[in-house]
Amino acid sequence: MNMDSDLQIAGDLMEVPHLLQPEREHPSTVAEFAGLAREIAADSARWAPYVEYDATTRWYHRLRTGPGYEVWLLSWVPGQGSGPHDHGRSSGVLTVLRGELTERTDRGARTLAPGGQRVFAPGYVHEVVNDSLEPAVSLHVYSPGLTEMPMHEAYQGRCAPAGPSAPGAPAAPEAVPA
Repeated sequence: MNMDSDLQIAGDLMEVPHLLQPEREHPSTVAEFAGLAREIAADSARWAPYVEYDATTRWYHRLRTGPGYEVWLLSWVPGQGSGPHDHGRSSGVLTVLRGELTERTDRGARTLAPGGQRVFAPGYVHEVVNDSLEPAVSLHVYSPGLTEMPMHEAYQGRCAPAGPSAPGAPAAPEAVPA
């Protein structure tokens, strides 16, 4: 036995239930929501059958709801974008499942490849665009569930472009999950 520690545990720790955290039925922390997104992303059989592409608008489908959260699946053809927006009082996790998406903010742009995630707080203004030549699919977890998505047209010129190779301006803003 190591006597260097002031804390000694005798017997079976599992017999001390008041020291154990109960397993949560639903996610409630940022890390748990990011983990939920990674879990769903890893199981393409859960989401791939629902993917559709629409040349006129971003396509979206609510995959799941739970107490205080919802999960959305979105598809993006090349050139489609969300327009600068925030998610009201909702926090979120954006996870790219297929293709690439560019997230633009007034602080710069970053390209997310499959498995790439962005976690954001309420009021975070960004624009998500498919600047690539291939379709993309993304998963969005919102807590609490998404009730508003205010658009920020004033940010249109302030959100950094992806770079010199980016195609023209993004599609017109739409009030759907992003």
